[in-house]
Amino acid sequence: MTRGRLDSAGHAGQTLQVMSEVESHRPGKVEVHRVRRMSGRDPDETHRTATPLELLFDLTFVIGFGIAASEFAHQLAEDHVGMGLASFAFATFSICWAWINFSWFASAYDTDDWIYRLTTMLQMVGVIILALGLPAMYASMAEGRHVDNRVMVAGYVVMRIALVAQWLRAASQDPQRRTACLTYAAVVTVAQIGWIAMIPVSTTVVTTFVWAAMLIAFEMFGPWLAERRMGGTPWHAHHIAERYSLLTIIALGEGVVGTVASLSAVVSAQGWSVAAVLVAVAGTGLTFGMWWVYFIVPQSQLLAARRELSFRFGYLHLVVFGAIVGTGAGLHAAAYYVEHHSKLDAVGTVLSVAIPVAVYIVAVYLLYASLVRARDVFHLLLVGLTTAVLVVAVILVGRGMSMANALLIVMLAPAVTVVGYELLGYRHAEEAIAARLAEDGSGKPSS
Repeated sequence: MTRGRLDSAGHAGQTLQVMSEVESHRPGKVEVHRVRRMSGRDPDETHRTATPLELLFDLTFVIGFGIAASEFAHQLAEDHVGMGLASFAFATFSICWAWINFSWFASAYDTDDWIYRLTTMLQMVGVIILALGLPAMYASMAEGRHVDNRVMVAGYVVMRIALVAQWLRAASQDPQRRTACLTYAAVVTVAQIGWIAMIPVSTTVVTTFVWAAMLIAFEMFGPWLAERRMGGTPWHAHHIAERYSLLTIIALGEGVVGTVASLSAVVSAQGWSVAAVLVAVAGTGLTFGMWWVYFIVPQSQLLAARRELSFRFGYLHLVVFGAIVGTGAGLHAAAYYVEHHSKLDAVGTVLSVAIPVAVYIVAVYLLYASLVRARDVFHLLLVGLTTAVLVVAVILVGRGMSMANALLIVMLAPAVTVVGYELLGYRHAEEAIAARLAEDGSGKPSS
C-alpha cells in the first residue's frame, strides 16, 4: 500500500470516529459502546478532556501511592533510611510507569468502546495487584538479602497483557502508524520478559538493582524510539497536560489523607496536643503550597506548541510525583515521631520532609526551564531563598526547636515561590513563555 493510500485510510478512520463522537453527543442520544475502529484520536481535537474512565483508572493509583508512602514512612521510623529510600524509588517508579504507559496510549487511541473499557479494567486489576505486592518488596529490602518483587511483577503481567493487546489492535486498525504501535508492543513485551526473568536472579539487592537499572533504561528508551524514529502516535498535548496535573493532585492528596490518617491514631490514643495540631497544619499548608507552585506554569499551552518537549515533560514528572509522595511519607514519619513510635530524632524527622520538598521545588523549576528553555536569575534567587528556608528549619531543630515548629518553617518553603511569582515572577514567566511560543520548529525566533 502506498503512503498516500495509508494517509487516506488514516484520515478516513479519524473522520468516521469524529462523526461517531458527534452522533453520540447529540441531545437526547444515549451512548452505546459498540466496537469502534482504533484509528487514532485527533491530536488537535478541541475541548479534549480526561474521561470518566480515566478518572476511575487513576483511583487505583491512590492505593499505590498510599501504600508506597506508608511503607516508606514505616522504614523511616525504624531508621532504615537507605533501604527505605531504595525501596521507595523502586515502588514509585513502578507505579508511575504503569500510569504513564496507560495515559499516553489513551491520549492517542481512546475509543471508549466495550473492548477498550474491559482492557482498561484489566489494567486496573494489575495496578491493584502491584500495590498489594509493595509491602513484601519493602520488607525483603529491609532484610537486605534479596528483593521480593514477585507480586509486583505479577501485577505488571496482568497490566501488560491488556496493554500489548491494545497496541496490537491499534497497529491493525491504524496502518498509518503501524510501525510505532508495533514498536511499543515489542518493547513492552521484551521488557516484561526481562522483569519476569529478574525474579530468580534477585539473589541480592545489588544484583536486583543492576538488572532493574538496565530494564528501566530499556523501558524509557522504547517510547523515544516509537515516537521519534517510528512515526509516533497522535497523543493530545492539552489532554496529556491535564492527565499529569490530575495525577499530581492525587499524589498531593497523599500528603493530606496520609497525615490525617496517621494523626488520628495519635489523637485516639493520647488526645489532641499542640504537636499533633502543628503537624496537621504543616501537612495541609505544604500540600496547598506545593499545589500552587505546580500550577503556576501553563504547561498545556507550551506542550501543545512544542510537542518535541514531550519526553522532558513526561520523564521529569517521575521526579515530581516521587517527591510529592515522599513528602507525604515524611509527614507520616513526623506523625510516628509525635506518637513516640519512631527511632528517628527530631532532625532526621524534619529532614524526611524537607528533602523531598526541596527535590520537588527543584524538579518543578527544571520542568519550567525545560519547557520555556530559558534561564532566569530571578528564579535562581527564589530557589536559593527556598533552600535557605529549609536549611534554617533543620538548623533550628538541631539547636533545640521542637520538631513540630520546625515543620511549620518547612511549610513556608513553597510560599517563597508563590509570593515571588505573584509579586514579580509572573512578568518573567510571561516574557519567557511568549518568547518560547514565538519560536519556530528549529528553536529560533520566527520571522
